[in-house]
Amino acid sequence: MATKACDLPFRKETFRDDFTFRNSPETIKRAPFPFDKDSYMYAVNMELHKDGRAGTAFENPFDVDEHYVAEMQDRALVLNEDPLRCQSLPHMKLAGWDVLELLMTHKASSYPEWFSLTRDGNQWHWINRPMGIDQKFTFGDETTLPYEPLEYITRQAQGDFCVLDERDGNLWMDAGIVTTQADWSLDFDIGMNFFEWHAPVPLAHEKGIFTRALKYLLTIQQGNPARRLNWTMTVNPRLDTSPENYHVWGPENIQITPENVGEKLFLRIELQSFWRLPRSNAMLFPIRCYLLSMQDLSTVPKWATRMHRVLQTLPPEIASYKGLDGYRDIAIEWLSQFDNGAPTSSGSYPD
Repeated sequence: MATKACDLPFRKETFRDDFTFRNSPETIKRAPFPFDKDSYMYAVNMELHKDGRAGTAFENPFDVDEHYVAEMQDRALVLNEDPLRCQSLPHMKLAGWDVLELLMTHKASSYPEWFSLTRDGNQWHWINRPMGIDQKFTFGDETTLPYEPLEYITRQAQGDFCVLDERDGNLWMDAGIVTTQADWSLDFDIGMNFFEWHAPVPLAHEKGIFTRALKYLLTIQQGNPARRLNWTMTVNPRLDTSPENYHVWGPENIQITPENVGEKLFLRIELQSFWRLPRSNAMLFPIRCYLLSMQDLSTVPKWATRMHRVLQTLPPEIASYKGLDGYRDIAIEWLSQFDNGAPTSSGSYPD
């Protein structure tokens, strides 16, 4: 059942073809900039997902911003083209209901003007005003929803979502919806364990980073989520940079020039969080993507300066893995105009 969408502050924009995506000044400043130092350091960088600083992407457990409706429209296009971007192995059905409950309750609590959830036993009533959705259903009965519970709620939530089953002292990627990824494939990774799906990452394995990260993740308890920030670079504000569509976005990587780097090269930030689910004991791994162009960064002097210094100190293997082949020097040169050599303030928030 649908209801009329409210007149809400969400942009009409695209992440493909004509690329009309833009960030407002407010959205730029609230982004989770991933560097807290002036040089690059490879680390686990895990912390409790409890900051809640007002006016930032951490204010609420699951962030909703001005790009919400457009991102959900782009997700629907991807799933229509390739339904395998959403998969769930048979033993993960209960985890799907866990995810639905977690996202619905947090969205209704954090954004009551946009979402509401009413529960009477197993009879639930969900309203999503930005997307014009009014759905009554029976919790636990997937025949009362238009999709399986995991797909239903993640078609209404920004970012990708992996659901990890815990067994044999490891985490296994056994379900998920992945349409905004940085060059990796759910269809390829599904059923893999933590070390297998991280195998392509350079340098980290020999430093023991993933062994430490897994040990930490396995200790996460319900109600105490954790988070970390990751990043890469991408050309154009394209959400779907999947291996399946490399023939579409790959050729764009040679389009960067000194004249267009400011508007066409984007820092792709991933706010990753980790949630223990109550019934299934699975781990929900949301990966929320934020896109900031180099021009966006230039409006926050501290970030432009720091980005310049981080790119200069990247090991070659990391620079390649982060998607900088062919235009790292162009980006460094462009950003140099914002770096006067003065020290920056501590932390990652704008001054």
